[in-house]
Amino acid sequence: MNVALWIVAIMLAAAFVAAGIPKVVTPRERLRLRMGWVDHAPDAAVKTLGALEVVAAIGLIAPALTRIAPVLTPVAALGCAVTMVGASVVNGLRREYAKLVLTAVLFVVAAFVAWARFGPYPL
Repeated sequence: MNVALWIVAIMLAAAFVAAGIPKVVTPRERLRLRMGWVDHAPDAAVKTLGALEVVAAIGLIAPALTRIAPVLTPVAALGCAVTMVGASVVNGLRREYAKLVLTAVLFVVAAFVAWARFGPYPL
């Protein structure tokens, strides 16, 4: 089970890096093409969200890998789950149902990692 949790955590981290880096480095005009919600959020909020997504991805892997403060891994997974709840609300309000399915899947994966690492399969 530990190997499966590592694989899931790495995939979740990759998804959060892939979502976070563009928010940090891409101009708002280009983000608008894929993420219409950026028109309704301050630029600083978009950049901060992207940075937090990258930090969460690092938090999913680095503490477990280094064994330095490994409790941060399930905390990061919990943060990812909370982020996906917010993303699901935004997607639902914008009637972006395909994106809503993706955020729901990422929520379930993040919640699973948090549950497993806090509970029966700690590091």
